[in-house]
Amino acid sequence: MRKVGIMGGTFDPIHIGHLILGESAWEQFSLEKVLFMPSGNPPHKKDRHGASDEQRVEMVRRAIEGNDHFELSLAEMHEQGYVYTKETLKRLRSEHPDTEYYFIMGADSVLTFHTWMCPQEICDQCVLVAAVRNQMPVQELDLQIAKLRMMYDADIRKLESPNLDISSHAIRERFLRGESIRYYVPEPVRTYIQDGNIYGIRQSS
Repeated sequence: MRKVGIMGGTFDPIHIGHLILGESAWEQFSLEKVLFMPSGNPPHKKDRHGASDEQRVEMVRRAIEGNDHFELSLAEMHEQGYVYTKETLKRLRSEHPDTEYYFIMGADSVLTFHTWMCPQEICDQCVLVAAVRNQMPVQELDLQIAKLRMMYDADIRKLESPNLDISSHAIRERFLRGESIRYYVPEPVRTYIQDGNIYGIRQSS
């Protein structure tokens, strides 16, 4: 059975925290590869502030270039916009029945997982990987993991990874204030953001 990880999100922009989570999951769970899967924008949010679908995809492409076990997936990037996780997993499993998928989530997503569309169907179709984020106490994450195991009979595993308190929102805010985002994002992504003035204010570093 092949083992493939999924890193989903808006990636607006993708940053080093995402990459470290993906690399840590690949290593810890002996994954064949990790799919970086930007989510599409719902039609009713086409005017939202931030990078376009095309820009977000290009930033992911630049960020993972050179890593042969990272792969860009456009499975959720289409004109209809947002796709529910359960639908993506169902389609992937149908196309690749020989593959076990490891769905990588930050701690914030673990806390709200019960509010997702059809959480039971998600748990039935993949292994959940929970990463500590946002400086959440380990005990709180462990308690939530135990709850999900009990509620959904979930195969959920904790990812041992550095807890970097970095968010895409904070990076956008730094850029808007004219502050450096160097080292927050890979250098090809930083230059792409700066050269395209994607988030509003051109900066020199």
